[in-house]
Amino acid sequence: MFLPMAKTISKEIPLAEITLRRYEKPSKLSERELVRKLCLSIGLLQPGDSRDVVVDILHVLLRAKKEKKLLSSEEIEKEVVESRKKQKLALHGIASSNIRRQIKRLRDLYLVEKVKSSYRITEFEDLSVIFEEKIEKFYLQSIVDRVKEYFGSLR
Repeated sequence: MFLPMAKTISKEIPLAEITLRRYEKPSKLSERELVRKLCLSIGLLQPGDSRDVVVDILHVLLRAKKEKKLLSSEEIEKEVVESRKKQKLALHGIASSNIRRQIKRLRDLYLVEKVKSSYRITEFEDLSVIFEEKIEKFYLQSIVDRVKEYFGSLR
């Protein structure tokens, strides 16, 4: 019996994507928990995800921002390990390769930038300003505009 070959459908790869979630208003949370909720809110962390090293990376970079200090990936890794130990958190996801991958995810959302061989919160700016200028007005708007084009094409 002859079975026709199934057609292979090319995998659709988005040019850009963002996940936004709404949680309760931030109140009475520790600084790390605020960073965690932010990461959940913008899709850097999935609900129920136990591998949350991205939270500690962003937290370390936010602390360095207060001193206007740039950090290498090795320094970020060292501070993340110290922070997780201090908070009695499992040392999951602290491999150098994963630290660099998580930094790249933060860079892709314009929250972190590379300066020479070190990293910082973009221009040492407040995260709310970065969100408004880089994510909301630029990144998100470009996605919304393209979705509107698809809606408009199907009149």
